[in-house]
Amino acid sequence: MQRSRYSYQHLELKHQDHVAWLHFDRVAKANAMNYEHLWEVEHAALSLRDEADIRVLVMTGNGPHFCSGADLTDPGTAVNEAPMVLRRRRARMGERAIEAVLGIDQITIAAWNGAAMGGGACLATACDFRIGSDDCFMQYPEIDIGINLMWKSLPLLVNLVGPARAKKLVIGGERMHAEQLHEWGILDQLVPRENLLQSAATMAAHYVNKPPIAAQMIKQSTNQIANALNHALMHMDVDQNLLASQTEDRQVAVASYLEKKPPTFTGN
Repeated sequence: MQRSRYSYQHLELKHQDHVAWLHFDRVAKANAMNYEHLWEVEHAALSLRDEADIRVLVMTGNGPHFCSGADLTDPGTAVNEAPMVLRRRRARMGERAIEAVLGIDQITIAAWNGAAMGGGACLATACDFRIGSDDCFMQYPEIDIGINLMWKSLPLLVNLVGPARAKKLVIGGERMHAEQLHEWGILDQLVPRENLLQSAATMAAHYVNKPPIAAQMIKQSTNQIANALNHALMHMDVDQNLLASQTEDRQVAVASYLEKKPPTFTGN
């Protein structure tokens, strides 16, 4: 397996047999993403635009988990004291990473191990296909810290499961485990943990052996059909997040989440 021409701090990118393997690599943080990690995901995905030999991208997490979402403890992630214009720009970093994954021509596969929380779930649903290990699970905890789901990712979930189930996950904040993820169609395959990477390699090889120009045109056309209204409707989710972040309930929610104490919300 050959390393990419680029080196990263928080992820590994390697190429082998027409397949790029991207491993999230903040194991001590359960692969939680800070600003720099998100920038690296965007850069790694966009770098594949110039790799004509790469036909498939597989994303997975080093260690027990795929990605546990945004790193709320990282000072670079918190921009509440910054000017509003900078806060809006930095808040779009996750959106940029998602759009980079969605926009590349190559077929994308999430090899989903352990947790995909919040932004990690967003990245998984941005992929064309998802293979999950039998210990994988999904949760959108944004509601429990007083904010909306961002990164233009709500339509990706709605496309997969429909509006009622999407509300159950995003408003209810419920944790969903592997078998139900497979039953609902979020996972395309469910495999034992020890077989996850081999199963991803097998799926990748299947798509590598399709004519790349036709496969990539069909992918982009399908994405355009499925997401035609999303860009028009979801441009405001960052501003919704900034508004929600100013509420008293948001402060209560964050304190409750970090201190593991039950919150009392007032609607303010």
